Amino acid sequence: MVQALAGAPYGGAENFYTRLVCALAEQPGLRQFAFTRKNPQRESAFAAAGVPVQTFRFGGRLSLPGHWRYHLALRKLAPDVVLTYMNRASGLTPPGNYQLMCRLGHYYDLKYYRHADHWIGITRGICDHLVRGGMPADRVYRIPNFADETDPAPVSRASLNTPEGVPLLLTAGRAHHNKAFDVLLRALVEVPDAWLWLAGDGPERTALENLSRELGVADRVRFLGWRDDVDALMRSADLFVCPSRHEGLGSIVVEAWYHGCPIVATRSQGPGELIEHEVTGLLTPVDETGPLAAAIRSLLDDPAAAARLADTARAHYDRHYSRAHIARSYNELLHQVAGRPAP
Repeated sequence: MVQALAGAPYGGAENFYTRLVCALAEQPGLRQFAFTRKNPQRESAFAAAGVPVQTFRFGGRLSLPGHWRYHLALRKLAPDVVLTYMNRASGLTPPGNYQLMCRLGHYYDLKYYRHADHWIGITRGICDHLVRGGMPADRVYRIPNFADETDPAPVSRASLNTPEGVPLLLTAGRAHHNKAFDVLLRALVEVPDAWLWLAGDGPERTALENLSRELGVADRVRFLGWRDDVDALMRSADLFVCPSRHEGLGSIVVEAWYHGCPIVATRSQGPGELIEHEVTGLLTPVDETGPLAAAIRSLLDDPAAAARLADTARAHYDRHYSRAHIARSYNELLHQVAGRPAP
């Protein structure tokens, strides 16, 4: 099989692509190749996993020589299955003598995916989006993401100018309206003893920094910028907070479950589907500051309850979202669509 991604140097889909290629390298009876843009870190990970890699430019519509080279490589390799990620690689991969399977991690425009034979959505909501868009329901499959199953040391609070012993909240993502970090900053006013690490960057960062000063919480907020160690940050924080207005994936929820960080989230699409309220996390209404602050306070005031949520969530992750479980699900599905029995 071929896994094809024309992605950015980093990002959620890019990180999971690398994780899944390496995880499937350990599955029996499956030979795979990685087709992607040049990226030394990604290529090094594939080399360590023993996965052959070919790199392509994956340019725009007028990059015809590059498209021809990619198509020729697919014909020459003659895989049973080609699994593509996101719009660019999916739209540039033509039908062929293989089963074309597209993986969607967001509510993407379906015009890039209609020519495929099979589709994977990482949430039920995305699968419903595919079916409502006209894809045959019997060829739409739900397989969620798994976490980056590493065990990093916690980040030192002192290294981020944060006192020891204070209640510490963590949030992460692109500084964008959909992430509703403005709502979390307003909630922080109602949790006066808590500090916040905000890991991420984007078009609203300056506005958020200004808002933190207007609200009088700037001295308790650390804007960390883009971080590639959110897993280590989770091991330092008391709670992870996902205040999103729109969150199609909810993959950060799975990460928090694995790393034992209790989570408070809004009922946006992904978290609302993944989290069972008061079992694997707490859920609050979208765009409502008061309930978000109350949920945060309830867990900070009751560390035993927070620990129970984290323990239950980790057990749930191990049963349904672990690397081994998800890799096995992909392996079985890939053999199924290729018309071969799984080993």
